[in-house]
Amino acid sequence: QVQLVESGGGLVQAGGSLRLSCAASGRTYNMKTLAWVRQAPGKEREFVAAITYGGASTWYAASAKGRFTITIDNPKNTMYLQMNSLKPEDTAVYSCAARSKSGSYSPASPHEYEFWGRGTQVTVSS
Repeated sequence: QVQLVESGGGLVQAGGSLRLSCAASGRTYNMKTLAWVRQAPGKEREFVAAITYGGASTWYAASAKGRFTITIDNPKNTMYLQMNSLKPEDTAVYSCAARSKSGSYSPASPHEYEFWGRGTQVTVSS
């Protein structure tokens, strides 16, 4: 099992920045890929970004490219999402997720991830 805990959310004005953190514990040596997924009220979960555990590969949603950066600190077992130029439409609960299964998969599909954190609220005011 892998436990994930997010932090760093809050209220920010449009154009501002936030850095989210996701601390992993438990059987972290099994993790293959980690991701950030968000969900706004009344909407489905939406992929934001993903990174392989070693940090060699990253993926971004079109809405995140050029504004968000995903990184990982392996010694700390912590993943980050640096969010710049935030927009009101970025308002959502941001959750981190981890995948431990081997084999082919789509990093941008939330259902590919078995472990989930509880999420942290990000609110961007206009």
